[in-house]
This record gives sequence, structure tokens and C-alpha cells, in this order.
Amino acid sequence: MLKSKYLNRVFDDLKNRHASEPEFLQAVEEFFESMEVIVERDPSIERYAIMERIVVPERVIKFRVSWTNDAGEIKVNTGYRIQHNSAIGPYKGGIRFVSNVNESVLKFLGFEQTFKNSLTGLPLGGGKGGADFDPRGKSDNEIQRFCQSYMAELYRHLGPDTDVPAGDIGVGAREIGYMFGMYKKLTNEFTGVLTGKGLSYGGSLGRREATGYGLCYFVEEMLTAYRKDNFEGKRIIISGAGKVGKHAAIKAVELGAKIVALSDINGYIHDENGLDMKVVDEIAGETGEYTLKYLERFPKAKFVSGPKNMWKVPCDIALPCATQNEIDLDDAKVMVANGVYLVAEGANMPTSLDATHYFINNGVLFAPGKAANAGGVSVSGLEMAQNATHVSWSFEEVDKMLKEIMKNIFKQAYDTAKQLDKETNLVLGANIAGFQRIYRAMVDQGVI
Repeated sequence: MLKSKYLNRVFDDLKNRHASEPEFLQAVEEFFESMEVIVERDPSIERYAIMERIVVPERVIKFRVSWTNDAGEIKVNTGYRIQHNSAIGPYKGGIRFVSNVNESVLKFLGFEQTFKNSLTGLPLGGGKGGADFDPRGKSDNEIQRFCQSYMAELYRHLGPDTDVPAGDIGVGAREIGYMFGMYKKLTNEFTGVLTGKGLSYGGSLGRREATGYGLCYFVEEMLTAYRKDNFEGKRIIISGAGKVGKHAAIKAVELGAKIVALSDINGYIHDENGLDMKVVDEIAGETGEYTLKYLERFPKAKFVSGPKNMWKVPCDIALPCATQNEIDLDDAKVMVANGVYLVAEGANMPTSLDATHYFINNGVLFAPGKAANAGGVSVSGLEMAQNATHVSWSFEEVDKMLKEIMKNIFKQAYDTAKQLDKETNLVLGANIAGFQRIYRAMVDQGVI
């Protein structure tokens, strides 16, 4: 129950209208908990109906995607694009192809993306898209036909100054390439309308590693500010077999940590002496599974089925990088009892609200995804800049700029929390810092 009458009224109305959208409501509730600190101090937020407007997407696009599989059968999926908020720039956010994609999930992601993008300091609004299509088990030709059909509808809503999607779960370089090719054919334009592109046609060095590396750069700032410490010797557990978790693990090892457990869809591998990340990188590929393959090379490593069991492994730092709500309250209690002192989200809200509260109330340093997970969109913004100026930057240049952006995001969240006498509450700091920039832009642009 929120204390603010204004926020309660807005949230109750939202719940009545969107009762079947739990993921979206969870994101709004987490955000509103932080907003209570400032809405009573600033009556203009209510006067300008900022909260009523900021929770409603500017545009929800929903469409049929028809395609033909290799057997000649016609298949039909549902495609979406949530253009959530463009107050500070064109819509920016990934495209997700997973069977459980629906409007609630994408509205939640688009809402979170809005504040994440604001924190980067780049001129990017928030959006998200996808389809209830699962690329797993499909041939390259089937994926190509689906991507082309998806883009045949979506292209009319995109543009380098309108909406610039990227990849997400189920959408990697292959899918981006197929969609970009179709966009180029339909518009007769070669513009930077998608990010995460291949290096041969406008992609940026460092984009593949950006979210995982950025997560570690953010954690590095946390360790320095709160503990006068660094990664050296820290025991880390990481969830997720995609590029975020893998590259976070690689960077953490490079900074001196040891990865004691990693999970994928099958379960997790555990080695108290530290996993060999060179081998994991070699056998995993971009989104591949690695736990069972790793055991073939290192039979002494321990394998436990069921990825959720990994949160029982004692560690210093936990980096959830898989999907939303993978850590619940029971997991959080076990993790705290086992000595975890820092949790940083490498995915979009992988920690439930109850678990987040438990971590914060028990002195665990906690970094929300909208801050710690912002490395990917930051380098997407840098890719857009390179496309617009027709230049390419080196990996070292991009990585240096990424590190600086992540340091600045931490500083914004930390300074804002400190001003409110909540120095360790980065959820509060990130939400308010991200909101303030959008709020000012919405007021300046009038009621639209």
C-alpha cells in the first residue's frame, strides 16, 4: 500500500484497467514506491498529471505476423511494438522473440527502458517490441521468413529519428540482419534504424559485450563507493546462458574475481576454485547452453539440474542475468543467510519486489537493472552516433565511453540517494534520477 493518496489513486486506476498485466503492474509499483519521496514535495507532478501520463505508453502497436515454415505450412504469430515515451528522444529498446511474449511483458520492459535510457544521459526515449515466436528449433530459412514478415509490418513505425530497435532475448545478430535487410528493401534507405547490427553493415565494436561489461563497471563503482574494495578474489555466481551473463563473467574474471557458479536452462555448474571462462566462452557461443558441455571438459565440476537451485550457492556477489523474477523472496533469504553482500541485476527486473525489499532491508547492496543493465543501450546509442556520422570507433574507444557512461549512471543514482539520506538505496536513486530528466521534458513540451 502506497502512502501517497495521489500515487494510490493512479495505481488503483491502473490496476483496475490492466488487472491481467502483472509484469507491467510490478514495474509501476516498484517505480511508484520511489516516487513517494518526491511527489509530496513537488505538487507540479500531480498538477501536470505526470504520473498518469508516464505510465501509459504513447503508442501500442499490435499486428499479425504470417509466415511459412519449411514444410510449406502457414503459421501465424502476434507481433508488438510498445512506443512508451519519447520525451527525451526517439524510442529505443530491444525486440524479443520468445513464446511467452505478451503485451504485459513488453509494457513492463518499455516502461523500465524509458528510465534506463534517461540515466545514460543520451537522447533516447523508451520502447520495446517482440513476438510470441520462438527461434529455437527453427531453421535459418524459417527465421529469415519470420523476421521479414515481422518487419514488413513494423517498418512503417520505425526510423532513425523515430524508433530504433535492437536485439533482446531470442534476437541476435542473425535476426537483426534479416530485419535490417527487409527494412532497407522496403524503405530504399540505408539508415541506422536498428542497433546490434553486424560489423560489415554499420554495427559497433563492443556492442556484443556491452551489457555484461557495463554491469561489471557498475559493480566496480559500488564496491569502491560502499566498501573501498574491488573485484579481486570475490566469489561470484551468475545466471543466464546469453551474452550478458557470459560477458559479465569474462569481465569479472579479468578484474580479479572468480566465478564459482554459472547457470543455463538445464541447471548450473559449480566449482569453488573458479570456472574456466575461456572454456565457457569457447563452448557457449552467443546464446548456447554450456553447463553439460563444460562437464565433458571438467568432470570434477559439480552439476545440479534446475537453474533456480544456483541461488543456494554461497557467494559474495550475485549477478542475475537471465529473466524477470528469477530471484524470489525464498531465494533472497537463502542468499542473505549464505553471506551475499552485493546483488546487481544484469537483466530486466530479475528480482521480485519482495526479494528486492529483503535485500535492501538486510543491508545487501542492491543495483536495479534500469541502472546496472544499461550498458547495452548505452553502446546502442554510440552505434547510432557512429551511423549518423558515418564513422567507426575502435573497441577501445567504445569500451572507454561505456565505462564512463556506467560511472556516470552510478554517480547519478548514488548522489540522488545520498541527497535523500538513503545513500545505499540505489533503487530509489536510479528511479528518481531517471524520472527527473523525463519529467522536465514532459513539462516543457506541454500536454501531448
